[in-house]
Amino acid sequence: MKIRAVGAALTAVMLAVLVGCGTRAQAQDRLSSKTLQSRWWTWALAEPESTNPVADQDGSACKRNQPRDVWFLAGTFGTQAERTCNVPHGVRLAFPLVNLFGKPLDCVVFMSAAEGSAVLDGRELEVDTHLGETISVRSVAGNPFTGTRGHFTATGCGLWSQVPPLGPGKHTLTIRGRSGDFSVDVAYTLTVDAA
Repeated sequence: MKIRAVGAALTAVMLAVLVGCGTRAQAQDRLSSKTLQSRWWTWALAEPESTNPVADQDGSACKRNQPRDVWFLAGTFGTQAERTCNVPHGVRLAFPLVNLFGKPLDCVVFMSAAEGSAVLDGRELEVDTHLGETISVRSVAGNPFTGTRGHFTATGCGLWSQVPPLGPGKHTLTIRGRSGDFSVDVAYTLTVDAA
């Protein structure tokens, strides 16, 4: 009897350690607010409007300029979109529900009315609120946000979600966000190929 009790206690301790390590590992995999927003905005400003993933209606531009360690998804310029996208196996996702860059006061006003939700395979995702962070962004000429090529700093804010790598197969993701008169509504069908 004592051996079973000790064995059960040891198993419980091992599980607690493993779960704790997993939680820390997942937290370490998440991008910080500054890094997430700087990298996402640089990704979004890396294409002119004709090939920009934010302007994309069907998902044909979703793989443009994707980094290796994270797969960015995009909202819209205030419209609805239905996109189909292949996502590599083993790469986490990151995306805004609604976001903005500008001056600090722009973010204060924008975030005072910001709301949104993201639903993956029928399950609502955790949403992070970033009220205002100084970000560093690079852009190409002809991008639909600034129109110019350059490197600048701004204040970034928004509602964001970061998702661990998805399993192989098809997944559905709905992103909805709103702030004032601006709204986003995107339905993604994501396919993850087996490793």
